Amino acid sequence: MHPRYFDRQALTACWREGLLAQAVLTKPGGGYSHHPQLRRFQQADDSRAAIGDYLSAIIDEADARGYRFSRDKIRVTGSREQLDVNEGQLAYEWQHLLAKLRRRSPDTWARWHDLAFPDPHPAFIVVDGPIAEWEKVSSHAADQRIDE
Repeated sequence: MHPRYFDRQALTACWREGLLAQAVLTKPGGGYSHHPQLRRFQQADDSRAAIGDYLSAIIDEADARGYRFSRDKIRVTGSREQLDVNEGQLAYEWQHLLAKLRRRSPDTWARWHDLAFPDPHPAFIVVDGPIAEWEKVSSHAADQRIDE
């Protein structure tokens, strides 16, 4: 989803995990090279540019908040394609984030909890479809509703 919805913890975690993904995509075969979420980028025509564009949106949000992430850590940008994200996957991730925000960042949760469906990350376009087959769905998270 769009990084505007993230609290500080989610934004920094997304940045760190994105940098790890970039390292794996740059030099395949190391640790985490089979991580399911990497499939999103591995399916792109230029996976290194796709992860770079993903990271660029994260750092744009960090810059807007006055955080100091190092833009020079992004190795390549300029992917000519948006990646697909299934509507069901985005909805699942949204509920997962809302549950985390409710516990650790009540102010951020209060700002976004009434939003039924978030905008996707700028590197993605929403397509019809269920939760991704690679997602490890917990029955608790799948059944959880944030209705307040």
